[in-house]
Amino acid sequence: MSRVCPITGRSRHKANNVSHANNKSRKWQYPNLRTKRIFDEATGMWVRVRVSARGLKTITKNGIPSEWRKILALHAQQHGA
Repeated sequence: MSRVCPITGRSRHKANNVSHANNKSRKWQYPNLRTKRIFDEATGMWVRVRVSARGLKTITKNGIPSEWRKILALHAQQHGA
């Protein structure tokens, strides 16, 4: 499973580990992904989504985006939810 938020599109970023001696080595910073069950009022189904914390705030404020309803419904049919 990829580490990308489906709502916001956030993915990993390159950054530096900086030591006390100011030596720099590369590292990856990953998004704050959470696995969450969300109830979709339009379809009346519970949907399990792996979404970032910022994506959860977006869903809480605006609801599930309409373009994602088809994808989430297809996902639920495949996994028997």
